[in-house]
Order: sequence, then C-alpha cells, then structure tokens
Amino acid sequence: MAFAGAEAEELENHNDCLVRLSNPNVATMKEDVLYHFSLSTSTHDFPAMFGDVKFVCVGGSPSRMKSFIKYVAEELGFDRPGVDYPNICAGTDRYAMYKVGPVLSVSHGMGIPSIAIMLHELIKLLYHARCSNITIIRIGTSGGIGLEPGSVVITRQAVDACFKPEFEQIVLGKRVVRSTDLDKQLVQKLLQCSTDLSEFTTVVGNTMCTLDFYEGQGRLDGALCSYTEQDKQAYLRAAYAAGIRNIEMESSVFAAMCSECGLRAAVVCVTLLNRLDGDQILSPHDVLTEYQKRPQRLVGYFIKKSLGKA
Repeated sequence: MAFAGAEAEELENHNDCLVRLSNPNVATMKEDVLYHFSLSTSTHDFPAMFGDVKFVCVGGSPSRMKSFIKYVAEELGFDRPGVDYPNICAGTDRYAMYKVGPVLSVSHGMGIPSIAIMLHELIKLLYHARCSNITIIRIGTSGGIGLEPGSVVITRQAVDACFKPEFEQIVLGKRVVRSTDLDKQLVQKLLQCSTDLSEFTTVVGNTMCTLDFYEGQGRLDGALCSYTEQDKQAYLRAAYAAGIRNIEMESSVFAAMCSECGLRAAVVCVTLLNRLDGDQILSPHDVLTEYQKRPQRLVGYFIKKSLGKA
C-alpha cells in the first residue's frame, strides 16, 4: 500500500522542492561540462533526459547498479522482454548511470574522493534538469559491529573515525566542517518498509565512515598495522557504545553534500561480517550475493510504496 495521511501530505509538499546548488557560479556558466559523466548542458537536453527523476540510488559497483535498475524495472512494471538498459555515461569509464521511469541508478566507486566527485556532477545534473521532490539513497555493503552478517543498517547519522557527526574537508587551505545529518522521516519510512517485507534483520544505527579499508577501520590484515588485537577490540567496542553499527567509506560526504543542497537522503547498507569476530570476509560467494541484494529489495519496495504500486 502507498504512504497515506501525513506521509502522503509530506511527499506532496516535498514535490515543490527543486534541487538547489550551494554555488552561485554555476548559474552564470554558458556551458556546464560534467566531465566524469561525459555529459554537457550544450550537447544534452537534461530536462528531457532526467526531468522526471524522483528517486536516485547510488552504490559503489557499476554492475550492482545495473542489476538494481533491472530489478526496479521489474518491480515497477517497466521491464520488457529483450530490453536492455544502456549506460548513459558510456562515454567514460569513471561511472555508470542507468535510468528507468523516475528512477536513476548511478555508481560512485570506492571511498570519499570518488563519491564526492560523482555527487558534485550528479547534483548539478539534477539541478540542470530542474528536478524536484528528489529522494537519494546510497545502497551498499559494510562491515557490521555487533550484528549478524546479512543484517541491514539504515543510517541514523554518519560519523567520522573519531565518532563525530561531521565531515571535514580542506578548502583553500582552511578546515571546512559540514554536518552529516540525514532525513529522520526517511529513516522511519525505510524502517517501516523493512517491517512490511519481514525478510531480514534491519536496524537503525550510526554509520562510521573512514578514509581507508584497512588501518582506518582497525583491521589486522593489511600491509601495515601499528596496533594489537586488544587495541582493535577496544576501539570497535567504543564505537558500538557510541551507537555505531557498521563501517563503510562514503556515508559522511554523502550526507554532508546532500544536506547542503537540500536533498532528502538516506544510507542503507548490508553488513558482510561482524568485525568483532574478524577482519576478512569469509562467507561463500552465493551468500554474499544474496546479502548484497537486501538493500536493493528494501529500497525497491520503498520506491514501489512511494509510487502507490506496493
């Protein structure tokens, strides 16, 4: 069933919210080249191509984002036998982008620098397309803390490696700090969708975003390691006590940039292991493949419900 009552009213009111930029320079540009997408405002009709977009889902892997758009097409009834979904960014090998109906699916690579570059160009794309009522969700994988592998975490707040809810960047030699708040109503809607599905364990918790997969996350199996197992356990247990339930490498800048530009955003990640039990991902490939589909199923159901198709 679709969202009703106050939820439907909130969605309707949100419909008037055009995507905004936190940069006055873009409005004065004669042409805006989105280099890493191989798209330009002078060679592509952004409103015609993307003006109907309402949901944007981003994730690290190009193949995963293509499988997501195929899944959404089936769920929303857009799928047709023999129809493929071309990569809109085929002119570059940096990112991949797919679209069906009001849903855009974009890969962002691994780590803060990669997703930040993608988000700058994605948000400008939505701005040039004059999109409104955008909901953007990162779907991905993560390491869990104190959770069974396969659990899904909906991020309450993204925090840094010191457990602070902020994203720090050096701009013109100066430290710029932005908040990492995510949309609280969207978190609750996604949690309700998981309850509706009742297919896997889903929790709401803080997500720690790090600059590295190995030392930055306290792993003992990298090429460098300057701490002990006891040090690692103390750190992870302190993170758990701070409300952190998973670790990944993109959520802080994602939350900061979306918040700065007024985009309603959420992060939904499945955990591939419990980091309190070890550092290496040891589950069989078929099990990991099923785990990775869980955020897709949850977000796909949310989109269906939002469109009144569930």
